[in-house]
Amino acid sequence: MGNFLSRTLGVINDFSVEEQLFLYQSAKRLKEKVRNKEDVSEFQIKRNTGIYIVFVEPSTRTKESFINAAKFHKNAKVNIFDSEHSSFNKQESYVDTFNMLTGYSEYSIFVLRTKLEGVVRLLERKVGEFADRNGIERPAFINGGDGKHEHPTQELLDEFTFLEHNNFDNSHIRIALVGDLLHGRTVHSKADGLKVFKNVEVDLIAPPELQMPEGYIQKMKRNGFEVRQFYSIDEYLSYGKPANIWYFTRLQLERMGEDILEKEKILRKAVTFRQDMLEKVPEGTRFYHPLPRPKFNPEIPTFLDTLSLNGWEEQAINGYYVRIVLLSMLGGAIEAPFDSVRSHSEEDENFIIPAPIIDGTKGVLKEGKRGIKPIENGTVIDHVAKGKSEEEIYNTIIKIRKILKLYDVDSADGIFKSADGNYKGYISLPDRYLSFKEIKKLSAISPNTTVNIVKNARVEEKYRIKMPPRIYGFDEIRCKNENCITNPAHGENVTASFIQVDGKFVCEYCETPHEYHEIWRI
Repeated sequence: MGNFLSRTLGVINDFSVEEQLFLYQSAKRLKEKVRNKEDVSEFQIKRNTGIYIVFVEPSTRTKESFINAAKFHKNAKVNIFDSEHSSFNKQESYVDTFNMLTGYSEYSIFVLRTKLEGVVRLLERKVGEFADRNGIERPAFINGGDGKHEHPTQELLDEFTFLEHNNFDNSHIRIALVGDLLHGRTVHSKADGLKVFKNVEVDLIAPPELQMPEGYIQKMKRNGFEVRQFYSIDEYLSYGKPANIWYFTRLQLERMGEDILEKEKILRKAVTFRQDMLEKVPEGTRFYHPLPRPKFNPEIPTFLDTLSLNGWEEQAINGYYVRIVLLSMLGGAIEAPFDSVRSHSEEDENFIIPAPIIDGTKGVLKEGKRGIKPIENGTVIDHVAKGKSEEEIYNTIIKIRKILKLYDVDSADGIFKSADGNYKGYISLPDRYLSFKEIKKLSAISPNTTVNIVKNARVEEKYRIKMPPRIYGFDEIRCKNENCITNPAHGENVTASFIQVDGKFVCEYCETPHEYHEIWRI
């Protein structure tokens, strides 16, 4: 009933909360069976499957964990790539490479780690299209970590471990996230991963230079989390009773600029646990860490290894069980007792709204209105960038003309002050009608404008257009994240695509949030 074949786990949100809880309960059952030396064949993939471990970025823990999880599935063919011998170092296309690999098995599961962000989302779409064209079953993709973006399988094992800590009671969690919250993709994933708990409190502990990016804090709040911020462990312990789950991340010095590196000792001190802090930590508290810890000055000092606070060792072991089950699900060995196919709603067209036409309207507005010359037939785009400066309005008019290729010789543009005192622009296009597709494009370029379709000197159709839920298909848009797979420098020829979330535009590949003006290259 709940078939997970050909699914992709690019970000933790690719699995619904219900699907994640099914995975965690399955991992719990597998772990118990293994430790009790019971039969575990129900979890093993039965079909002819190729599992490809493709690590373009060096890794030890995640890679070895997946290799061993894949070998658990005795009927699967396990293929291992690494960064040193990978064809990607020869500047070969990701899409072409994975298209070819997909043809080598009846069904494929790819586990991929890269420095570039959003690669798995690209492959899900493009390789899926390749499979459809050639009558091959679409492969499944697993993101084993991409740049600073996400590490969803680490998030799965973390949430499984937190549930285990809570005796699988998901009614409430209070967790302290400690360390480099700016660069740590494992803590970024928790903005959505913690949704498996019904009531969530998050304490963010990091100096200002390494605090959680605001976009993730806002995402946590949208998800209903209660969020508190502290700049050091000392400040946190003086605040009151701390959380009983602490999640540490190392300082990712390799991703820091010189200005931050100069403060390394101060920053490290703020997020390093000391022996004199022990008496302030409640009984039953556990510390977790994605590992490995730094050899020198670790955030969790080694004197804690033999104490009951040590939860990170069991956490690491849990990765084996969770990844076995994830492969079991994607390989069709186990199915959920509910419909696991997530529906994708059609794009909302309500951002183009027909507007009433005032009787007697000629050309475009009231006849003789200063600044607009009525036309007999054609289109008038009005209210362009209303309320903006004259320079911004002028630049918006140029952008509209360039992207929509409105090069009509006898057309006219203008900027004038409306009755409410705000400036606005217009574009008059005699004998030129905008198609509905062009109006959709216009909504992305210049929302809150009005489109008037004029026939025989009268306005026959009028539309008020809002910001669309998704902006895509333009050569003129780009993601500002240089590490995103859509960046032209990476040579994959991927057009950027953005979805609107609370007034921000989020890259569909790397999830970097943008202000509206930031997505345009012109």
